[in-house]
Amino acid sequence: MHKDLLLLARTDRAVRMHLLICLAAAVAGGLLVLVTAELLAGVLSGRFETGALALLALVVAVRALLHWTQGTWAGRGATGIKSALRERLFARLRDLGPTRLGAHRSGELITLSGRGLDALDPYLTGYLPAAAVAGIVPIAVLVRLFAADLASAIIVMLTLPLIPIFGALVGWHTKAVTERQWKALSRLGGHFLDVVRGLPTLRAFGRARHQATVIAEVADAHRSATMRTLRVAFLSSLVLELAASLSLALVAVPIGLRLLSGTLDLDTALLVLLLAPEAYLPLRMMGTRFHASMEGVAAADAAFAVLDGEAGTGPRGGARVAEGRAPEIRFEHVTVRYPGRDRPALDDVSLVIAPGERVALVGESGAGKSTLLHVLLGFVTPESGRVLIDGVDLAELDLDAWRAHLAFVPQRPHLFAGTIAGNIALGDADPALVRRAAEQAHAAEFVAGLPEGYDSVLGERGANLSAGQRQRVALARAFCRPQAGVLLLDEPTARLDGRSEAAVVEATRTLTEGRTSLIVAHRPAMIDLAGRVVRMSGATVLSEVS
Repeated sequence: MHKDLLLLARTDRAVRMHLLICLAAAVAGGLLVLVTAELLAGVLSGRFETGALALLALVVAVRALLHWTQGTWAGRGATGIKSALRERLFARLRDLGPTRLGAHRSGELITLSGRGLDALDPYLTGYLPAAAVAGIVPIAVLVRLFAADLASAIIVMLTLPLIPIFGALVGWHTKAVTERQWKALSRLGGHFLDVVRGLPTLRAFGRARHQATVIAEVADAHRSATMRTLRVAFLSSLVLELAASLSLALVAVPIGLRLLSGTLDLDTALLVLLLAPEAYLPLRMMGTRFHASMEGVAAADAAFAVLDGEAGTGPRGGARVAEGRAPEIRFEHVTVRYPGRDRPALDDVSLVIAPGERVALVGESGAGKSTLLHVLLGFVTPESGRVLIDGVDLAELDLDAWRAHLAFVPQRPHLFAGTIAGNIALGDADPALVRRAAEQAHAAEFVAGLPEGYDSVLGERGANLSAGQRQRVALARAFCRPQAGVLLLDEPTARLDGRSEAAVVEATRTLTEGRTSLIVAHRPAMIDLAGRVVRMSGATVLSEVS
């Protein structure tokens, strides 16, 4: 079994039990081949009475039941593993934060978590049971053949290794071909999503038709990779079938000659002829299932590459800050350096924000203002220095608990395809609280003008709202977190007209009351809200003005 999937299965008792039942049923069904062959050979040769047919029918029924059990429990185990892997993948992406997450294309991640992990089904429900049967049943058949006919058993023993040898030779090539196919599929999904998102820009510049041609080229590359994979799979099946057929011929021809010469009885001959194919069948089936499951294995490798990549910023401690109060925030010689960049994003930054104080961060783009917010949000871990929240090191805090104390309004808020109320609440919230938050954020006026009010469904990324309306929804989210003692705003008025800016500034003035607030701003109206202005340049604090 794939080593990472095995470790994942071991951590979930239910999944482990499902897979064990599946494998046990598969092996038991495979071993019943011995009983079936024994009964059938006895009936055909006259060694058993016709009453043995009833027993044979019972064995066949039991095999059918075991096959059903195998499929049912394998499906449950596969569902459990895929769910656990998706949960870990989502948790990993959450912990990476927006900066590190930017290194991964959204379309590729969507393809991976959807179609990619679904492709694990053939591996978990097909290949794993086939591998378990292939490891036990051929040996059991070989032992029975040695007891029945030594000459035939020796032929089977000598030719049986040819199946896995040929399968491995073709399989090594198949793995490389399938990985190329998976990469082509990921590129196709990623590029298609990029084109759909950028379609308005492409149409404005007259490049939409060109991108349609590019998508066709990427799709054709995926088609070619898929056809190469299928050619290798068909070649593998041909090689395995040919090797098995020739091996069976080496068994069957001497059996026929010995029957004609009278040196072998009919009962033994029938038993050998019935059992010999069953020695090769599990190995052939394992080879077939292997090729069908390779896309899922490639997707699993890609998923674990994300999980095992650069460390994120998940919960590192269990400490908590006091609830219901605005804390003091202290940066002590904080340095942050992003992967692959020589220049630090923050360089030896020291800053103290008193409880309930409003501080505006100003400076040119790239000065480190947003990075300072990302440090507080737990998206970025400092290379050196520390951040203290009421004297407690941020590195020792439970990040989920700490984030519950934060209200964050980004420059470009993400709105989900759902209702206005759902986008404000972002979870379970009292409808009265949602409406009050919308009123405080000056969003209630435009919400009242929508056809369904708070139940109006937004398009993806809030496509049917203006920039100012989206920003007021983001402010309403912050108002919907009355327990938050810290407010972080990242240029909330950067893309707004004068009227929208005035509404956002007025709402922000109310929102900052009683909270420790850190505001990244360029426009004077937003800067004027602050009691202190901190100017940043070159990734460090340049000056402070009260």
